[in-house]
Amino acid sequence: MAVKIRLVRLGKIRTPHYRIVVADSRKARNGLKIEEIGRYSPASEPSLIQVNSERAQHWLKSGAQPTEAVEAILKVTGDWQKFKGIAGAEGTLKTLPVRADKRAAYEAAVKVAMNEPKDGATTMKKRAAEKLAAKSEPAAEAITETAATQDAVVEAAPVETSEEVVAEVVAEATPEATPEASAE
Repeated sequence: MAVKIRLVRLGKIRTPHYRIVVADSRKARNGLKIEEIGRYSPASEPSLIQVNSERAQHWLKSGAQPTEAVEAILKVTGDWQKFKGIAGAEGTLKTLPVRADKRAAYEAAVKVAMNEPKDGATTMKKRAAEKLAAKSEPAAEAITETAATQDAVVEAAPVETSEEVVAEVVAEATPEATPEASAE
């Protein structure tokens, strides 16, 4: 029986991937196979090539003839050079770069998030609003004291309303609102 090492096509119309198999040469391409010894996927970059080197050497020594495509794949993996005794048995197989572990990246992000402040607001707008509210509380107390002293003193001058006094105190508390700060 003539034994061949050949490719069995799988996949969709424009996305093929193959299995490297040992089969009888008289059988159909996707017919009965003796043994599967590897995989080949040309669609990925670099191409995915996985060959069980031990089994490939066994079948080559047993007299199985590789097709041209399989011979080219075996040359890339270095199995053909090893079988023929040619220098360069390491082959020219390119491997995918090691991808970052998603779990490790997630755990690092969680550690960073845990270091965030837990009390109060975390955005600048909310922090600024809280600071402004904290500054206006002493101003409101000053307003009530001022109003009490104004009631005690009888003068002909008109008394300002509390809203106008609050606006003045807030304007003094924030340097952006003053015309001197904007001129600088």
